Amino acid sequence: MNRILNQKHNKETFYYCLSRMLERASFYGFRLLVILYMTGEVLEMDRSQALTIIGWFAGSIMFSQIIGALIGDLVIGNKKSILIGAIIQALGAFSLCIYSTNGLYIGLFLITLGNGLYTPNIISNFGKLYLSKTKLLDAAFTIFHLAINLGSFFGILLIGYLGENYGYNVGFIISGIFMLFSFIPILLSKENITHATLRKEVPLKKRILHISILFIMIALFWNIYQISNIRSLYLPTDFHEVLSSDILKSIWHSINSFIILPISIIAIILWTKFYSSPFFKLMIGFIFGALSFGLLFLIPEIPTEQHLSIYLFSLLLLGISEIHISPLTNSILTKYSNPKYLAILVSLAFLPTRLISFGFGLFNGIFYENSALGLKFGVIAMTVISLGLIGFVLWNKKPIQNTMDKKQK
Repeated sequence: MNRILNQKHNKETFYYCLSRMLERASFYGFRLLVILYMTGEVLEMDRSQALTIIGWFAGSIMFSQIIGALIGDLVIGNKKSILIGAIIQALGAFSLCIYSTNGLYIGLFLITLGNGLYTPNIISNFGKLYLSKTKLLDAAFTIFHLAINLGSFFGILLIGYLGENYGYNVGFIISGIFMLFSFIPILLSKENITHATLRKEVPLKKRILHISILFIMIALFWNIYQISNIRSLYLPTDFHEVLSSDILKSIWHSINSFIILPISIIAIILWTKFYSSPFFKLMIGFIFGALSFGLLFLIPEIPTEQHLSIYLFSLLLLGISEIHISPLTNSILTKYSNPKYLAILVSLAFLPTRLISFGFGLFNGIFYENSALGLKFGVIAMTVISLGLIGFVLWNKKPIQNTMDKKQK
């Protein structure tokens, strides 16, 4: 680790993170409420039809982000795309107040279009704020990641509560208002973006290699996470029943969110003061992921009160793993890509994940029938990837050491 000197976050960081937090609160709150709305007394859809529509909606958003990134990078600029996307997404939320299938489809279409413009472009512009202080990128995107988690948590809590207790219209209106509020911080921010990057220092082949490794690592992590996490899906409910406590079941399922908060804050403080290679952080993330899933082997099918500490420690390690991996995606992309096309690269980052997910999906039935097999696969895969990253980190240090030796001579 090296001490970071003369580099700090500024008010633009706060503006962008506040905007993203409000947008995520709007989006996740709406997403929870719209399923209840579709299956409720108004539209009376069956659950499978509602989930099919949401599936198509989620898939459409991923491809709309590619279109939004192209528009932002090549046509109207990133900041204009963010502002237009926020307004369109707000209109989509308000359109859901029209109680009909037409209102539903118009709302979903506008939210898809708005999110496609907003998401890749805000990530891109946020990253560009740090092109002249790249050692802070990991800390910056961890702040951004924390804002996303806080937004989704409070959005689901508030909009879900208001929608269920005071009517869907109230929930959708609050969702739209949050989106309009997300417009304000971006409007207040000043574009002080420099194009100083490491591109001259790092050869093109090495930059392509780093980005390619990143895409593969992130895709593998999230797919392994999904398979290995099958075992822990029912553990919150099991512990809720075993302990017979007054803690709500929803709180048990949100424990991971509570654990992520202090880990994020600690990581932000450390990574703002000290710098280490992002690939070293990825390595740490996979090692802790393997340890987390390995601990779950110690919990039997029917857990007891004595196993709660093991479960909580496993969640702690998994939280450390996630913080060392998830924010690093956009950090590494910003550091090694051409800033002119950063939003496009951000929008394409999901493709390897989806492709690997399709391959893993062929074995989902086996893993759901035998969750222990999914855990074994997760531990082995995470361990193998950790060893590969250890080798890559050591190999990456050699050129630096060789250069230092030459200077000494």
